[in-house]
Amino acid sequence: MIGFIVAGLIIGALARLIKPGKQRLGLLATLLLGLVGSVIGGTIANLLGTGDIFELNVLGFIIAVIASVLLIGVAEGIAQNRSKSVR
Repeated sequence: MIGFIVAGLIIGALARLIKPGKQRLGLLATLLLGLVGSVIGGTIANLLGTGDIFELNVLGFIIAVIASVLLIGVAEGIAQNRSKSVR
C-alpha cells in the first residue's frame, strides 16, 4: 500500500513536469491524480497481458504517466470553469 502511494506521487510529479505551464494543484491533488493514473495504467497493462494491475512494469508506468498528464489537464479545465462561473 505504501509503495502504491509512493508510485502515485512519483507518477503525479512526473506528469506535472511533463505538462507545460503552471498547474495550480497541491500535493494532495498531485498524489490523487497520480494514484488514479497508476490504476488506469495498471489496468490497461493488465488488459494487454503484460502483468498484474498492481505490478510495476514499464508499459504500465508509461501509460500511468500519460493518463496522469491527461487527468491534470482535465482537473485544470474543471478548476478554470469553476473559477469563471463564480465571478
